[in-house]
Amino acid sequence: MESTIAIFGASGDLTERKLILALYQLDLKGRLPGPTRILGISRSSFTDESWRSELRGTTAEHLGAPLKPDAWDRFAARVHYQPADLSRSDDMSAVAARLARMEEGRPATRLYYLATSPTLYEPAIVQLGAAGMAEQQQAPRRIIVEKPFGTDLASARRLNERIHQVFAEEQIYRIDHYLGKETVQNILVLRFANSIFEPLWNRSFIDHVQITVAEEVTARERGNYYDTAGILRDMFQNHLLQLMTFVAMEVPARFDAKLVRDEKVKVLESVRPLAGEGVSRDTVRGQYEGYRGEQGVAAGSSTATFAAIKLQIDNWRWKGVPFYLRSGKAMSCRTTQIVVQFRSPPHLMFDSVSGGEVPANRLVIQIQPAEGIQLYFQTKVPDGGMRVRQTHLDFSFQRAFNSALPDAYQRLLLDALSGDASLFARSDEVELAWRIVDPILEAWDGGDAPPLFPYHPGAWGPTEAAAWMQKQGREWFDVCPVL
Repeated sequence: MESTIAIFGASGDLTERKLILALYQLDLKGRLPGPTRILGISRSSFTDESWRSELRGTTAEHLGAPLKPDAWDRFAARVHYQPADLSRSDDMSAVAARLARMEEGRPATRLYYLATSPTLYEPAIVQLGAAGMAEQQQAPRRIIVEKPFGTDLASARRLNERIHQVFAEEQIYRIDHYLGKETVQNILVLRFANSIFEPLWNRSFIDHVQITVAEEVTARERGNYYDTAGILRDMFQNHLLQLMTFVAMEVPARFDAKLVRDEKVKVLESVRPLAGEGVSRDTVRGQYEGYRGEQGVAAGSSTATFAAIKLQIDNWRWKGVPFYLRSGKAMSCRTTQIVVQFRSPPHLMFDSVSGGEVPANRLVIQIQPAEGIQLYFQTKVPDGGMRVRQTHLDFSFQRAFNSALPDAYQRLLLDALSGDASLFARSDEVELAWRIVDPILEAWDGGDAPPLFPYHPGAWGPTEAAAWMQKQGREWFDVCPVL
């Protein structure tokens, strides 16, 4: 079937930096399904030709290489532009008429992508409904909504209610680009396609799990947004909790959107709530030195730019296994990694010979930028008696497949066009994630807030976060990945 992608917010950074680039690369690979048309929509006064000219420069810039002239010309022929204000019904009617002309009366799957400011989500949804653009009489109509999906449980629930007045849940694709990364999807393959891991994936063999999303960059020009959002809204409610569900979920009967998302929801339902003194005990927050001097940041801001949270999943598989979630800006390096720390052997017969404690086995899943897997284990030191030393096996995606991994948006756009919602969040999933985060936000804003510790840019967060782990007999895996 033919397809039409309508991008609202066509003149924005996301469209130029990610969406058009992903669609161009899919076209290069011959992966776009059938005849696919792209209509950009924003208030900017482009024409078809002027927007194509603009995109030619920005796409080459973000690709980091010259465009192939024939390939670009072929792709550019798919691209069109319609100026419109999303809050005006006349403008939305003009968009509907333009889409109808482009499709020439032929049935076509339509994908509406809201690449706009979150403040425009509700007006856009209302106008799409008023223009009759959500009706699926001849072909599917789907909508992609970018994060953040709400700023707390109440706003997320309100947005869900508003969008459900126009679109059915199966038409809605709430996107988290982390789930489009090949290494995130590989968590499911690692667990459920290899019999050596899944029997050990439980409280009997695993001591704890660490999930870290560290960024080298500071708030910089995003100060206005970041000072109202903070690290919990920016990273935890979406990225980190999504990664946790992939690590902790039970195996579905098959790779089916409903079944996969059912299992993820079960994980979130099993998370023990944090409130009151539990927030002070099980969270650490920090702010990098110099944050209050960033553009758009309040002079006395108490917004956290670093957080570490200990969560417990109260189910049969994970009871008693803490999940440590950590993220921050201005940290030592850019890395997203999952550390599965196994328990130590019950009897360490080599302790006295090696002269120290023998570290337990560790599985490290590197999501970015060094995509791959590391398995840490003990080996005998050659010609050293019975001394042991920790070493590791490395798997690198780039070395194994001799190619760069595709950008996450390529996979997610194809899935949305084909109607596969496996890697998109469902309404109950979003609301459950906010149920976990909201009490922490409320405590941090009230009397149960832990201290806001400063940390030097380039560190792994405040030193108090390391001391917090050490009190629990554990330590962070503070390693910048090299694979």
